[in-house]
Amino acid sequence: MQGIHISVMGCYLPAQVVKNQDFERLVETSDEWIVSHTGVRERRVSSGEPTWWMGVLAARDALERGKIDAASIDLILFTTVTPEYYTPALACIAQAHRYLYTGGVDRVLIISAERLSAITDYTDRSTCVLFGDGASACVVERGEGLYSSHLSADGMGASSLYAAHGEPAENPFADPALAPEMPEIFQGEKLHMNGREVYRFATKTMAQEVRAACFQAGIEVEEIDLVIPHQANVRIVETAMKLLGLPMERAYLNLEQLGNTSSASIPLAMDEALQKGAIQPGMLVCAVGFGAGLTSGAVLLRWE
Repeated sequence: MQGIHISVMGCYLPAQVVKNQDFERLVETSDEWIVSHTGVRERRVSSGEPTWWMGVLAARDALERGKIDAASIDLILFTTVTPEYYTPALACIAQAHRYLYTGGVDRVLIISAERLSAITDYTDRSTCVLFGDGASACVVERGEGLYSSHLSADGMGASSLYAAHGEPAENPFADPALAPEMPEIFQGEKLHMNGREVYRFATKTMAQEVRAACFQAGIEVEEIDLVIPHQANVRIVETAMKLLGLPMERAYLNLEQLGNTSSASIPLAMDEALQKGAIQPGMLVCAVGFGAGLTSGAVLLRWE
């Protein structure tokens, strides 16, 4: 089957590790409560590195690993919810597929980078413990890898997850010495989330997206070797896998160490899975995610 494949991946994570215990001085919470409700134990948080720079470092890592000349890249796609513009995270793979087969583009560099600490409300216990910062990148080329993709959006859920103008979000973990060099992109924006509504949407739509991608490819869900979900919340993933009839052993998770890094979460998990040998050539891999909008999507790949 003609399609595309991911030839190499790269990543960048801020050096600063913020553990659950660090939030006890900010809000009424505990390590036990956070782990039981989210599955997160620690996350990486920018000390001041801007989103674009983390993306550049992840891209450099990918190009160096693949020994790829930057001049050979035909198109760059940058996905994030924390820079100057917004782009759906998972749509980038499908978008790259369209570019590759409309002519003129053979090699695409996709960058996903997030500095969620710039818009996180650190007085809101229900959200501040979830998020982390990080970046990942991959190079996509013509090949046999992409079986199918499916994207959806439900604008009725727009008010369930958004960043709104108001009091400036302050990052208590930022290095003040770096602040003058790092102008704040989101002046007066904070992230707001209705956890119950997002949970209800995510558990249902993630299973639907996986089934839709499988249907388009003409395969059964049971044939999937590994699911790489958006690393939002372990309970969301557990419920979605149960609805799919798949064991949790087939879901790759790293949110315990990195938290929810938004658009960077799936490629960061995919890169880690590759580095640890959890993804092997020939495996059928499904990446599935959701986000603000509310939006969702899945991509099904046979790993080369």
